[in-house]
Amino acid sequence: MMHTTNCFNTFIRVAEDCPARTGEEPPLRGAKQTVACLQYEMIAKAPYKYTSDDVIFATSAPGRELDVKATKTEKRAAREAFFSRGQACMRASSLGKRFGWGVHADSEGRIAIYAVDSKRYQALVRDPKLTQVRAMRSKRA
Repeated sequence: MMHTTNCFNTFIRVAEDCPARTGEEPPLRGAKQTVACLQYEMIAKAPYKYTSDDVIFATSAPGRELDVKATKTEKRAAREAFFSRGQACMRASSLGKRFGWGVHADSEGRIAIYAVDSKRYQALVRDPKLTQVRAMRSKRA
C-alpha cells in the first residue's frame, strides 16, 4: 500500500505557537542545510511545480542519498519504499511551525508557500473554497 502526504485545495496556516511574525528564510545549521532550508529552497524557487510528496521525499534522507546518476527505476523504487510507510506531511514542517510560512496546495496538489504577513496569505485564509488546517504546534497545549 502506498501512503501519501498530498492534499488538494488546502491551506496550511502557520501554527498557533509559531514565533515568526513574518516569513523567515530558514538559516543554515553550521554550514549544513536543514530539512527546512531544503524545503524552502525547493518550493520558493518553483511555486506550484511540486506536490507535497515530491518535496517530502526529495528533502528526506533517502531522497537526498540518491545520486544524480540514479536511474528512473532506482528513484521510483526508493520513493515507493519511502512511501510504503506513512510519512509526516507539510503540517509537520518547520516552515509553518517555526518560520512563518503558510503552504497552499492547489487542485492538483502542487504547493507554494506564502509569508504569514503577506496579502496573499490573508486572502488564502479567507478563501471559503479551501480546506483550512494549521501547521502542528511545536509544544503541547
